[in-house]
Amino acid sequence: EKFLVEISGTTVTITCPLEEENIKWESPGRTGVADKRRFIIKDHDSSPANLSCSWGTEKHELYLNARVCANCEELDALMVTGIITADLLITLGVLILVYYFSRGRRGRGSAGGDSRPRGQKMQRPPPVPNPDYEPIRKGQREVYAGLESRGF
Repeated sequence: EKFLVEISGTTVTITCPLEEENIKWESPGRTGVADKRRFIIKDHDSSPANLSCSWGTEKHELYLNARVCANCEELDALMVTGIITADLLITLGVLILVYYFSRGRRGRGSAGGDSRPRGQKMQRPPPVPNPDYEPIRKGQREVYAGLESRGF
């Protein structure tokens, strides 16, 4: 036998485990409405409270430490499932859009366009020497004597 505690906004409803009709509720420092087996506290301030319900010699006690919120919205399982499903569908839609938009750009190389065939990878020929630089010749080593290799 357990108490049933229901919280909705700032209203706390406690149901006594006793089955009798004329249950006596005791709540030191708390004001509430006793309705048969239920005790309803309106505008609960989230402070702990000791409550008890009794009938004859049988007594049940409850320590209530319930947090309430005036501006909170209650969500049921169906709404939470709908939110998660909508989030997953939106994420999947964004992934598909990114895939299709990036797919068209994959094959494009440079802006100038290459007219050579794409079959095998062809090796590029070495670059044409720049006419501003002169190659080292066997008899002209003294021109480049100041360029010694440095050890690291």
